Amino acid sequence: MAHVILTVRDFAKARAFYGALLPFLGLTPVVDGAEYYYCVGGRTALGIRPASGAHARESFSQERSGLHHLCFRLRSREDVEVAHEFLVAHGAKIVHPPEEGPWAPGYFSVLFEDPDGIRLEVNHVPGRGLLEPGARRGE
Repeated sequence: MAHVILTVRDFAKARAFYGALLPFLGLTPVVDGAEYYYCVGGRTALGIRPASGAHARESFSQERSGLHHLCFRLRSREDVEVAHEFLVAHGAKIVHPPEEGPWAPGYFSVLFEDPDGIRLEVNHVPGRGLLEPGARRGE
């Protein structure tokens, strides 16, 4: 995936949140303007921009058509634990603390929300995850 752009209600709050989170995750800010913040990582990028007009009052919903959540892959379980500490220290709403999940062998994640309530996740899946021979159901 090349990039994802998120539209946010309160750009100042979102800029402060993502301005801390994205560099922490290893992404480098390349555009930091009054209405656009964009960071690039090794193989992908993430940007935020303000909602326009009447949409600026609408809140995010996972149940609506569009984005459900966005997940960042980390290199180790320890990185997930460190990310959790970072998120708590920066006031992120934690949906669930570090825990294992059934989605792939060794799946370990933290689920949280940005200031607009957009669901985000950091996870670690060891090895090749579901691409390992026999890892998918039915193999």
